[in-house]
Amino acid sequence: MKVALATCTTLPAPDADQALLVGALEDAGASVRLLAWDDPMNAPDAGELVVIRSTWNYFEDVDGFLTAEERTAKTTHLFNPASIVRQNARKTYLRDLSRRGIDVVPTEYAMKGDARSIPDVTRERGWDAIVIKPVVSAGSFSTQRFAATEAAAAQRFLDELTRERDAMIQPWMPSVDTYGERSLVWIDGELTHAIRKSPRFSGSTEAVSAAMPIAPEERAFAEKVLEPIATDLLYARVDVVRDENGVLRLMELELIEPSLYLVQCPPALARLTRAIVRRATADMA
Repeated sequence: MKVALATCTTLPAPDADQALLVGALEDAGASVRLLAWDDPMNAPDAGELVVIRSTWNYFEDVDGFLTAEERTAKTTHLFNPASIVRQNARKTYLRDLSRRGIDVVPTEYAMKGDARSIPDVTRERGWDAIVIKPVVSAGSFSTQRFAATEAAAAQRFLDELTRERDAMIQPWMPSVDTYGERSLVWIDGELTHAIRKSPRFSGSTEAVSAAMPIAPEERAFAEKVLEPIATDLLYARVDVVRDENGVLRLMELELIEPSLYLVQCPPALARLTRAIVRRATADMA
């Protein structure tokens, strides 16, 4: 029973879950190795189950990453599946989810080369403080918050960003300071736990709470988001905030390489381990 955990050649930050997951899988009888997606000399072995975990630099070459994962999926089983990975790689998926009736954080897009005016966007939308980030990103790369009085700085940041990549503009949700940004973790068909985390911007670190129970309203919201694709997923993370009226809003749907906060929730680690072992054993049959 062989399992490869997909990572990258140089991790931008330590993966707190990696050692725990490797140890749990080895204890369950699996042969485990790390597989860097961006190492051309490193390819999956025949019969090896590949689980994407800490491929946290994929945004630097998203097309190369998607090609690599689709190549992997042709020779072995990949989780999450390559089709899910491609759909989730660009945060324009928020637009698709909104069309499906999901309450998402309101978003304006500024594509590469576009000339979007921050004063126009904030005036038309009635926004004060805003957050600007790339459409393809990980680890809060090039993500910044700007107060209403910082329109000039926000414009410079957006203009610089859209010289090289697509960007998105969202209102800052003040409830992040009270309710927080909640990450709802889904593993193998079940929501296992939630954590509250502090907002993270370029150059800052993320503060993470202990595991929290998932409130019924949060559970119903996450299940609605995941319902069309739930049977295809090994793992997922649904990040939510509340708007000025207390309505839950989807901030991000993480289906590629989310931190699952297994350190905070040993039962979730056990569930993920069992799910991987079951899939890897099925591959051997």
